[in-house]
Amino acid sequence: MNLEGVDLEDTNLENANLRHANLAGARLDRADLKDARLAGTRLERATLVDADLAGALMPRANLVRANLEGARQAGVNLYSADLEGADLEGADLEGADLGAAYLEGAILLGVNLARASLVYARLAGVDLVSARLEGAKLGRARMEGANLWGVNLEGANLEGANLEGANLHGVFGQSEQEIRAVARVDERTRF
Repeated sequence: MNLEGVDLEDTNLENANLRHANLAGARLDRADLKDARLAGTRLERATLVDADLAGALMPRANLVRANLEGARQAGVNLYSADLEGADLEGADLEGADLGAAYLEGAILLGVNLARASLVYARLAGVDLVSARLEGAKLGRARMEGANLWGVNLEGANLEGANLEGANLHGVFGQSEQEIRAVARVDERTRF
């Protein structure tokens, strides 16, 4: 289904089946996409500002440079999705599945990733200042050079996470010793 560039702002698409659709450049601001099926959907450069994607199934979706600022995505399945350069500032991804997702270059300032699964996710160099990561599953995540300044890591699983060169200054919820015991750090990692 080719819906490239279509204007679907404020549209109710709850439970819609848009698997493998082409929505590149589409305008979906404030759209209701709760529980929608968007597996493999092309959404690069799409705008989904303040959209409701709670419970949506979006594994392997292409969201390169998409704008998801302020989107409600609690419980969304973004397993293995490509979110390179996507704007997720202030988005609610609590409990979301972002396992093996590609998030390098994404804007994640103030994003809520509490209890989210980011196992094997690629987050190298991302800025997570003011993000919520308590209870997040970050096992084997690639976070080299990421900025986690002042982030709450209480209950987060960092087993095998790569934090080489990351900024962990002001991180709380886990001590430096606890982090060093389970994650990969190096002389460039700042505590």
